[in-house]
Formats: sequence, C-alpha cells, structure tokens
Amino acid sequence: MPLTAFPRPARRLHVTVDAADPRERGRLRGVRLAEGLHAALDVYDRLFALAEVSEGTVRDDAHRALDAIDAFRPALREQIEGIAEGAGVAPWRVAALNARTEILARSRAVPPGECSTVVRRVPAPGGGTTHLGIQTWDWHVELGSSWHAVDAAGGAHRYVGLTEHGILAKIGVNSAGIALHFNILGHRDDRAGGLPVHVLAALVLEEAGDVGHAVELVRSAPLASSGSFLLFDERRAVLLDLSPEGVFEVPALADATHLRTNHFLSPEPARHEKSWLYQPDSGERYAFLRDRLAREPGATHDELLRLLVTGPGEPPVSCVPDPEAPLGRRWASLATVLLDPAARTARILDGTPAEHADRPWYELRA
Repeated sequence: MPLTAFPRPARRLHVTVDAADPRERGRLRGVRLAEGLHAALDVYDRLFALAEVSEGTVRDDAHRALDAIDAFRPALREQIEGIAEGAGVAPWRVAALNARTEILARSRAVPPGECSTVVRRVPAPGGGTTHLGIQTWDWHVELGSSWHAVDAAGGAHRYVGLTEHGILAKIGVNSAGIALHFNILGHRDDRAGGLPVHVLAALVLEEAGDVGHAVELVRSAPLASSGSFLLFDERRAVLLDLSPEGVFEVPALADATHLRTNHFLSPEPARHEKSWLYQPDSGERYAFLRDRLAREPGATHDELLRLLVTGPGEPPVSCVPDPEAPLGRRWASLATVLLDPAARTARILDGTPAEHADRPWYELRA
C-alpha cells in the first residue's frame, strides 16, 4: 500500500483556542472539531467493538474517567464537557476518547500502536547546552485524518502540539518551556478508573512551570494505567515509566540521551508487563536506535530526523502498515513531532520520518 493511501487531509486542521473559562475553552475546540470528531468516534466505535468492549462498558468506563478527572482537576472535566457541547455529542463520548488507552487495555484483540522517542542534550546556539526531542506517533491508519495541531491558551500556560480529535492533549510544549513526549506501555493491571494518561498530559502542559513541577504533577495523579512521559526543558530531562504500580524514573543513557520505545525500562513494572503487546518489536527498535545514536551525532533536529528513517529489513521506526492486515492491526507513523523547549516550538510532520521531504510540515510556537 502506498503511503498516500492513508486517509489524510490535504491540509491538516489547526485548532487555536483562547479562553480563561475551561468549559468555554472546550466548547470553542468542539465547534472547530465537530465534523472530524464524529468521524473519529465512528472509528473508535469499531475498535471498541473489535476489542470486544461493549458500548455499555465503554460508557461506564467513560463515566468513571469523568469522575476521576473531576475529583483531581475539575477544570479538565469542564473542558471535556465543553468539547462535547461544542461538537453536539454526549459528554461520555468525548470522555471515552480521552480514556481510549484505558478502555482498550481491556482487550487482547486490538493491541496498541508503536512509537519511538529520542531526547538528546545538544549544544545551544548561544553557548551552553539545551535539549531537543523527536518522536514518531504510530497509530491505526484508519485514524489518519483524526488528529490536529492544537494551540490552547487560557490556563496557567499556553501549549502547542499534536493531539487526536476530542482528546485534550498528547505531545507538545508549553510557554514555560516544558516539553512532553508520550509513549504507551502495557501493564497487566492497566484499567479504567484512574486519571487517563492523555488527560494527565494535558494537565502537565497546562500547569507545569518547570520539569520538577511536571514530575510532581505526574506523581500526584491517581493513575490506573501505563505510559511513558519524557519531560524536558533547556536544562533537564526526565524519563518516567507510569504504571498502576507507581511512577519510576529511568536513568539516561551514557551520553545524556533518553530513548524510549514501548516497553518498561524500570524493573518493578517490567515484571508485570504485557510483553505480548510490543515484543519483540519494541526491544528491536530500542536496540537499533541505541546503536545508531551511539554512532551518529544527532545534535540537530534534522540529524535526529534522519536517525529515525528506516527501510526494508530494519525495525519499523518509520512505521508503514501491512496492507493485508485487518482493522486494529494496521499501524503507521501518522506524524513525526520535533520539540524545542528553548524556542517553545513544536514542528509537526504529517507523515513518517522517511516522508520528511514530501509531506507537509506545521510549526507552532507557544
């Protein structure tokens, strides 16, 4: 299947909202997303059904997520309900999108997609050092039209980045210079009922003023599911394993590089990993990228981008779907995101790293 066969719009939606009231901020976003949001809901309905999660269970999980969000940060529930109001759908439907990771964790039939992330300390243009980050976001090709660039202001900090239609946040950088890359992991105790990891990403981007504050927010959250946050600014980078067992910090590699694919790097949660979800693929991508990073400099975004370009016979860092695979098993690198916290910018490639010269780029500044 050629890459151009993915359902991708000619021009990606860029949603800008600015409102101090969280419900109004959500409503403005929902109005902009209404048409695309309904299409995303249709695909997720199919994925939930394929995962053998009934509509009643999805609804119950969504309401439990809303309750957990309301107990921890009522303003985030207000935003979700505002999106639903603006798009003309029931609030639980938007809550289910924000909790899609937790809901799909019930299933073996729909394994998650795959992502690869690198954050590296590099020389700063004016002297000293800074950090740069890059990530592929790999997800179901059927959702190739269901993400947008977001620029959200009105909370403690403005943030920009990439997220799916209806989901508050995913990958981005805020006006305080805090950047966040986000990968999914799998733990045997993953479940709905805690704060959804995507909502936690929104909380960090909206509230964190430095990396230490971001880590405190993550550690304070009532988590019941797994993921990985790579949090960084100009001076500091922290890689976290999130799990129902707790939050664990992962040491950097020898050259102050942080590398993440989709398996736990901390021994405690790794003992209870859903290894069938990602292995051996995640370990192969990790070893491949670690070897490349050791041999090549990767001191600029362009150099990091080239490190993530892969082809036939190599681990699928630049992920291209199997055209023969059924719904639920066709993944692609739907986007590639480069974050520069010093410049407060997110550069988003609408495609795989291998398509960097052929697909559109979008640059946002917080």
